[in-house]
Amino acid sequence: EVQLVESGGGLVQPGGSLRLSCAASGFAFRDNAMSWVRQAPGKGLEWISSINNGGLRQISDSVKGRFTISRDNAQNTLYLQMSSLEPEDTAVYYCAAVWGYYYGNYYYNYWGQGTQVTVSS
Repeated sequence: EVQLVESGGGLVQPGGSLRLSCAASGFAFRDNAMSWVRQAPGKGLEWISSINNGGLRQISDSVKGRFTISRDNAQNTLYLQMSSLEPEDTAVYYCAAVWGYYYGNYYYNYWGQGTQVTVSS
């Protein structure tokens, strides 16, 4: 059974930091590009960052310089290190396995359940 399980979310003050984790199982994680995607309340999905099987990274301009994506293939785990958090970062954060790329967009075959990040004083 394919599973992606996010963890590490919670309540944090503006300017604070969090590290999200995504534990993967049931597929060849080491060979698969992975992404973090978020959804703010009342908003659509927003792509945040991706990393391929060789460690090459892409980062959204909205979080560049504040967030870092990484992976540990030995542990089948994807990470998102977040710093200088802002209220606008409040969202459910999902990890997802990349299935394809067409017309400048990623498509995913596997999604996690999401973890809530709330940035508030």
